[in-house]
Amino acid sequence: MMAGQLLFVAFFGLAALWFGVAVFRTTSMVRSALSLLVVMAALGGMFLAMETEFLGVLQLMMMATEMIIMAIFMVMFMMDPGGLEGMDMTHQKRASRAAGVVGGLAAAGFGLFGGWGPITVRAPGAATQIFDLGIELMGRSMLLFETAGVMILVSMIAATTVAIARRR
Repeated sequence: MMAGQLLFVAFFGLAALWFGVAVFRTTSMVRSALSLLVVMAALGGMFLAMETEFLGVLQLMMMATEMIIMAIFMVMFMMDPGGLEGMDMTHQKRASRAAGVVGGLAAAGFGLFGGWGPITVRAPGAATQIFDLGIELMGRSMLLFETAGVMILVSMIAATTVAIARRR
């Protein structure tokens, strides 16, 4: 990895970690949602910095869609969707901390000691990688993606219908 690439990967990685913590440390649902937005954008930036353009753009597009869906549900279900009232985003503090420490140690253990296999000395070109990924997505994974898309569409329509009916 070149020095510039490493710098951008480190910057976006640190931004993702910082704002990931901010998601749970803020007392406003709106600030929490905006922190989550920055986390997802930083992950997309990391993919782009690692020259995986397809995954970077896909991450950014999925993040935009996710934020739209989350905004619909926030307006529908939150008592204060604007987030002007303070709220406590941490419940069951001891169990949450214990689960976070155990999960973090497990992730670090898998990352450091997991069998990742041999490092690829020569990877195929970007066009070949995107073509192979497209074949995979359009082949055996197509039913999964189509089903997920229909489910998201139905939930958006249902959320909008419930929100409109509630206001009448």
